[in-house]
Amino acid sequence: MTDKPTILVTGGAGYIGSHAVLALRDAGWPVAVIDNLVTGFRWAVPEDVHFTQGDIEDQPLVEALLREQNIGAIMHFAGSVVVPESVFDPLKYYHNNTVKSRALIESAVRCGVPHFIFSSTAATYGTPEESPVREDTPQRPINPYGMSKLMTEAMLTDVAAAHPMNYCALRYFNVAGADPRARTGQSTAGATHLIKVAVEAALGKRDHVSIFGTDFDTPDGTGVRDYIHVSDLAAAHVLALEALRSDPKTSHRLNCGYGKGFSVMEVLDAVDRATNLKIDRRMEGRRAGDPAALISDNSAILARFPWKPQHADLDQIVTHALAWERKLSERESAG
Repeated sequence: MTDKPTILVTGGAGYIGSHAVLALRDAGWPVAVIDNLVTGFRWAVPEDVHFTQGDIEDQPLVEALLREQNIGAIMHFAGSVVVPESVFDPLKYYHNNTVKSRALIESAVRCGVPHFIFSSTAATYGTPEESPVREDTPQRPINPYGMSKLMTEAMLTDVAAAHPMNYCALRYFNVAGADPRARTGQSTAGATHLIKVAVEAALGKRDHVSIFGTDFDTPDGTGVRDYIHVSDLAAAHVLALEALRSDPKTSHRLNCGYGKGFSVMEVLDAVDRATNLKIDRRMEGRRAGDPAALISDNSAILARFPWKPQHADLDQIVTHALAWERKLSERESAG
């Protein structure tokens, strides 16, 4: 038996959530998962993890789960994440990411859950005037996705001031890669993340990769981004949980990135190296609102948590993403 309480992972059948489940279990935490399986996969949750198929907006269901499992903290990943979709369907994002988060937070307060870890995003900064981006950089989202996450951050700040709850909002930069042991990875069809798109193209699942903008003020003209390995990100969540429990009066709002960036061309070159193939690259115009560079200043999380990234290497990120994509192909061909 363990004296560690059970942690509820919302969206635990999805990409980042399923890695958090593994990181928690590897660190000895009991885990329960709730996921509506709209974009998640039941097979991504280990069979011996308590699983509830349902929606975080269903407050009677959630509150029964919080009480029955004696939940000690919530890691909240459930939500919608495709930026272009948020622009043409903003109400979906304000519902899935803001309204449903409000319901979940209220259920946590009602049931006395003392700690809440929130999956936020660098999109809350919009197009920052400076890079690297610090936590005190003004948060001015330029799309409904970023605003829906910022509104949830604001709710958590106010709730933590009014109730016995502390929280950690982790603002992700560009999440990529897969579990090094290939236990889980990014499995959603039609994903828009560059490394996922590139490894799909390398394996013949796409016929090309579009490069949006070749005239940015960067060394090779393509956009530069801070790519963080999903397993390092999951590890940061476990450390956030430990920090919240050790100091219940303090909340945290922290960037999650490596503090260095790679261009689109450098990422595609890394995929070419890993496969000894050449991906077909198609040059397209810039997308509205894309900054030239988006890199985290990660000094705060390094100072506050004992976070020591294990996979801060682009070639390793690509290698793990490719291994998972191959495994996914085998799963799909096996039916």
